Amino acid sequence: MKSARKFPVLCLFIGTLAPVSIASVAVAQASRDYVNIVGSSTVYPFSTVVAERFGRRSEFRTPKVDSTGSGGGFKLFCEGLGVNFPDVANASRKIKASELAACNANGVTEIIEVKIGYDGIVVASEASNLPMTLMRRDLFLALARRVPGERPGELVDNPYRNWRDVNPSLPDRRIEVLGPPPTSGTRDTFVELAMEGGCRTIPWIAALSESDPAEYRAICHTFREDGVFVEAGENDNLIVQKLQGNPTAFGIFGFNFLDQNPEKVRASTIDGIAPTFEAINDGLYPVSRPLYFYVKKAHVDVIPGMREFLREFTSERAWGDDGYLSDRGLIPLDTDERAAMAGAVRNLTPLTAANK
Repeated sequence: MKSARKFPVLCLFIGTLAPVSIASVAVAQASRDYVNIVGSSTVYPFSTVVAERFGRRSEFRTPKVDSTGSGGGFKLFCEGLGVNFPDVANASRKIKASELAACNANGVTEIIEVKIGYDGIVVASEASNLPMTLMRRDLFLALARRVPGERPGELVDNPYRNWRDVNPSLPDRRIEVLGPPPTSGTRDTFVELAMEGGCRTIPWIAALSESDPAEYRAICHTFREDGVFVEAGENDNLIVQKLQGNPTAFGIFGFNFLDQNPEKVRASTIDGIAPTFEAINDGLYPVSRPLYFYVKKAHVDVIPGMREFLREFTSERAWGDDGYLSDRGLIPLDTDERAAMAGAVRNLTPLTAANK
C-alpha cells in the first residue's frame, strides 16, 4: 500500500485579507484507502465493472461506487476536498455552470473532465409487447404538461390519455411512462433531445425560443403531473423491473440497460431510427448523448489507487472498440478522441475557461 499523504489546508481570500476556510481537509490519507465514486445511474454499471476488475487485478481496494443520479452526484462531489467527499462524479451530461460555481466556491477548483463514450436513451416496453413507431413530436404531445389547443397560439393542460389521441397511427393504448426524476442526467438529456426536439416541430412554439425563451423552455421542458408520467427513481434497472407484468407502460432509460436485458424489454423506434449500437455510434439515433466522469485533481496521488483506477478505466482493454465495457453496452469514442481523453487523464489536465 502506498504511503499516506495529507491534503493541504486550503483558504480562499475574498477582498483584501479576509480568509474564508474552505474545509478541514488536513485529514490523513489512511482514514480512507479506496476511491469513492458517485453519480449517474447510467454510468454506474460501467464504473462498477471497472471498479470490480480493478479490485481483482491490483493491490488496491475495490472502489466504492454509488448511484445517486448525475445532479445528486455533482452536489456531493462539489461539497469540498478531503476524504469526506467523493473523488469522482459519474455523469450522463456535462457539468453545468452552476455546478462548477458550487465546486469552485468550496475549493474544488481543478476538475478533470473525461468523456468515456456514448449512450442512447430508449423508450421501451415489456418484451412481450409490440414496440411503437414514435416521433419526437409524439413524445412531446404525450408527456408535456401543456400542449397546443384548437386555436392558434393556445395552450391547454394535456388532455391526451392514450397514444391514438396523440397520433392516429399509434395504437389505442393508454399512455403510461416511467422515467427518471429531475436530478437525473438521463432526464435532462431526454428533455433536451426528445421533448424539446418534438416541441420545435410546432412552428409557433419554436418561434418562442427567440421571442420568449423562458416561456419556450417552460412549454418544452415541463412534464405533465397528472399520473401519466411517473417518476420511477434514479436506477434505470429498477425501471426495467417495473415494466415486467405491466403491459401498457413504457420506460425511459439508457441503451445499455436495453442491451443487457433483451429478454425483458423491447425499444420503440424514434423518428424512424431504432436504438442500436451502430445507430448511436454513427449519430443517427436522435436521442443519444455522451457519458462522462469528473475527477478532483487534488485527490489524485492522495487517495490510494486513484491514479491507477483512472488508468484502468481509460485503457484500451476497458473502453476500446473491443474492450470489456463495449460488451456491457458502452458505445466507444473513436480512436483519436479516446487517445485525447487518455492523455488528459495521464497529464491530469483540468477544465479551462475555454472548455467548460
